[in-house]
Amino acid sequence: MNKLPKRFQMRSNNQGLVNKALQQIKSILRLKKSLIFVILLFILSLSASSVFAQNHSPEASQLVQQGKELYNSGQYTKALPIWQQASETFGNKNKPLEQAMSLSNLSLTYQQLSDWEKANKAITKSLDILHSLKTTKEQQRILAKTLDIQGQSQQKTGQSQAALNTWQQAAQIYINLEDRDNKTINQINQAQAMQDLGLYPRACQTLLLSLGLENRECYISEPEITTLKQDLINNYKSNIQKAKAFRSLGNNLRVIGDFQQSQQVLLASLEIAQHWNLPQDESKTLLNLGNTERALAISSAEIRDIQQSETYREQAIIHYQKAAELSSTFLQIQAQINQVELLLEQQNWKKSEELLRQIHTNLERVLINKDIIYAKINYAKNLICLKQKEPNCLNAQKPNSSNVDESSYQEAVQFLETASQDAENLQDKRTRSYAIGIMGRLLESRQEWDKANKYTQQALYDSWQAQASDLSYQWQWQQARLLKAQKQQQKALFAYSQAVNTLKSLRSDLVSLNPEIQFTFRESVEPVYREYVDLLLQPIETTETSTENLQLALLTIDSLQLAELENFFRLVCLDANPVVIDEVTQQNDPTAAVIYPIFLEDRFEIILKLPQQELRHYTTPIENKKEVERILNRLTQSLTQANSQETLPLAQQVYDWLLRPAQEDLAQSQVKTLIFVLDSALRNLPMSVLHNGQQYLIEQYSIALIPSLQLIDPKPFKQQNKRALIAGLSEARGKFAALPFVRQELQQIQTQVPRSVELLNQTFTNEGFKNTVNSAPFSVVHLATHGQFSQKADQTFILTWDDRLNVNQLNNLLRSRDIERNSSIELLVLSACETLTGDSRASLGLAGVAVRAGARSTLATLWQVNDQATTILMERFYGALKDSTLTKADALRQAQLGLLNDPVYKRPHFWAAYVLLGNWL
Repeated sequence: MNKLPKRFQMRSNNQGLVNKALQQIKSILRLKKSLIFVILLFILSLSASSVFAQNHSPEASQLVQQGKELYNSGQYTKALPIWQQASETFGNKNKPLEQAMSLSNLSLTYQQLSDWEKANKAITKSLDILHSLKTTKEQQRILAKTLDIQGQSQQKTGQSQAALNTWQQAAQIYINLEDRDNKTINQINQAQAMQDLGLYPRACQTLLLSLGLENRECYISEPEITTLKQDLINNYKSNIQKAKAFRSLGNNLRVIGDFQQSQQVLLASLEIAQHWNLPQDESKTLLNLGNTERALAISSAEIRDIQQSETYREQAIIHYQKAAELSSTFLQIQAQINQVELLLEQQNWKKSEELLRQIHTNLERVLINKDIIYAKINYAKNLICLKQKEPNCLNAQKPNSSNVDESSYQEAVQFLETASQDAENLQDKRTRSYAIGIMGRLLESRQEWDKANKYTQQALYDSWQAQASDLSYQWQWQQARLLKAQKQQQKALFAYSQAVNTLKSLRSDLVSLNPEIQFTFRESVEPVYREYVDLLLQPIETTETSTENLQLALLTIDSLQLAELENFFRLVCLDANPVVIDEVTQQNDPTAAVIYPIFLEDRFEIILKLPQQELRHYTTPIENKKEVERILNRLTQSLTQANSQETLPLAQQVYDWLLRPAQEDLAQSQVKTLIFVLDSALRNLPMSVLHNGQQYLIEQYSIALIPSLQLIDPKPFKQQNKRALIAGLSEARGKFAALPFVRQELQQIQTQVPRSVELLNQTFTNEGFKNTVNSAPFSVVHLATHGQFSQKADQTFILTWDDRLNVNQLNNLLRSRDIERNSSIELLVLSACETLTGDSRASLGLAGVAVRAGARSTLATLWQVNDQATTILMERFYGALKDSTLTKADALRQAQLGLLNDPVYKRPHFWAAYVLLGNWL
């Protein structure tokens, strides 16, 4: 805690000493600002006028000084009666401003002792006094700081919305007073409340604003990070608030999914704390850095970079250890709990048990607040998983505590019940809901269905009262699992539908789940949709699945597809006016069929929509989902090799799973185009390569993919008078090889689309591309350059001469151009890109580019293909587009068949990489 020197005492009979002391105080305050600035309220008020100082009695001055010294030394219990006496003294002397300040400091002291009820009473009385006084500059300054204290109390007791409202009131006063320093502190406080409420983009923008970076989305460049770091190293004492905002920004970036930027900001914050020898700041930064590295470990594991994942995990453990060594008890508990979870993942049971014993001891010594309650809940979960010898054993999908001994089980129950009671004492419905819900999940893991249901119902009720939709859906999902386990299918379906509807209402706030709950989309959101679809498509008794259930299953999978894209970008994707796919096939292309293969635990469910017909439904049982995923991955990998012998038999196997059941219906319908809405691991696989034993699918049908059941403004492509922006790199750049035929590819496109502008090599820079895109309304944007698609937005990019354009930069550029010119891109071509090796959902990045760029159609490659073959294909594709009777899907098919029938390029490696997403007309 920052302390003021004892020598500052106000004396009523010496004006000169008063003025001198005031100057010293101002100097000290410039050097020692802190988020706990509010303990100095009385000092700031006395500096307002010499008349007030002269009227200040020695008795009251002594009380103020004594209360301040006791607070600064952490003797909160002894400080309480002093502040009470000061309040009474000022009240008796009719000094309302001083009385209000004493009450505010009394409230702050009660907060340190976690006596929230008395803290509330004191701050309420202080505010009542201040609101009764005439509005003056001094009264407003004291009112603003008192509101800041009230906001702190509200935030720590789980009333984050109330805290945000309170801090926003204070912010307006600071703006009126032109008090920049306290406004910055206030913005940091607001950002914390916004994060509590899941408003992470708003919190990020607020933090950037406090750092002097205005009017932008949540992004900070490397040069800006470096500049801020150097400024804070050189001028920390005058920028303490900015340093805290900088660290908070690093934490916020992690929660919204920008792990690399988060790591960069936190490493810079760590340098600042170490330079100024600030152990508490260093500990907080190390804790946040460990959290970010843990997220990076999960991200690397998802793309099967196991070595990198383990490196991040080890770094996180080291940083948690250092954070615990440097920190107070509370931060030590947080760091140790996070460390235990990583040790459990490494199956280091002995070290995990040692740390849990330390955490148990520490939890008995600390005072109660919201963060400590979450620590108790996480302690209980980790204890169960340690005894179960299974990391994350209480995950929502398959909670398991079958091997836990009774003593450990009862200890965990005791911690959860205590956490629930603590939350109730704080009147924190949200945290209580989480504690009770986890108790319900623990009971679910023991198959105690009735008890589990009772706790789940209570958790759901509390979440409604707290307006915590991100918790409500979890307990609705839990309720659905309990009902399903008891064979109550109709009730389970209703509960699943409630959970899905709650998730839909969250939309972009899916990122808002409390970081303490360790949210990941794959574990916490996707299974809700899949389990619901699974149950919808299970026939009741002997009856066939109803048309209504088929429709519901499709809508649910579509909602999942959209949720995945929104999770990819961490914002709402479809903000245009999409058209439902059924309308397109009925009105614009009655020769197109739509196929929805859904990949479940024990089967493929295929739903087929033929023109002018009801939905049809086929089921293909599978014995082992992981084995099927391995086959799909082997087929995908074989396609990246020009001479693989595995491709054909694997392509036939996948055809048998997905299309063999519908083969006869498709043939009889005489459709010409197949539109696929692909699910999960199927997205990395080009449907054109599927083989029925006689021919590839592309030899029978034109093929297109759509990421959703909706299309943006589906219109046929007309090449007349189209403008094209064509750009590419033919020369090597860094680790990226030369593409010598790109120059020829661009030249041939220019002959097909005369009204085109070319950017090649040195002219294809980030800035050059930006300027050219904004110079004219281009209908076609063709990029012949290296690029990569991944399920992670920060690993999805295209290469320019001087840099990379990541997916968000590319999309923001293309969309801003569309808005300014009120025209969308009809065709976006990415002709030399590839999916990230090992990333089973890499094509999510491709779908993300297609949707967010606002392009009606996107033509891209799934793996890197011989660039001479690409040049041939692109020439034929653009040539076919001149035929107004052909759709884009038809044009691509003709171009692919041209390669397939060429002896040099007949293998699928050369022609199957090209996929068309979106509008196929």
